[in-house]
Amino acid sequence: MHKDLLPGPYPRTPEERAAAAKKYNMRVEDYQPYPDDGFGYGDYPMLPNKSAHERDPWYQWDQPDMRHNWGEPMHWDFDMYIRNRVDTSPTVVPWHTMRKHFLVFLGFMLTMFVLGEIYPSYRPVGPKQYPFNDLYLEKGGDPNKEPPVVTHYEI
Repeated sequence: MHKDLLPGPYPRTPEERAAAAKKYNMRVEDYQPYPDDGFGYGDYPMLPNKSAHERDPWYQWDQPDMRHNWGEPMHWDFDMYIRNRVDTSPTVVPWHTMRKHFLVFLGFMLTMFVLGEIYPSYRPVGPKQYPFNDLYLEKGGDPNKEPPVVTHYEI
């Protein structure tokens, strides 16, 4: 990669901080770099952890599928926050309610499974019916004797 596309060193002075904010098209007040903890983020801005779902769908984006404009800095983990991944937008139903509904459903399903194991249910099955006197001769019956009477049921 070209060196202009890579993050620079961590800004230590206010002048370096202002230059890094200008490099990423941000205001100095909004620019906050990642902490200098040895992971190599350098002067890259720490953007909020918000998914693309939270961005305006009716805005005329330069990249509508990513809801991103040209020249706008991308989140360091942008591939985690695209529209077919994590959705960080607020949910309509609170988490404790969703958890309660899930546990009730899981408990019901486990109860039904246990009841099904204790009291199995099978479809009624009758003996297999064959033509020609229940295949008397094919099953090794004596051709000189009269075959037993087989009752065939009609539905």
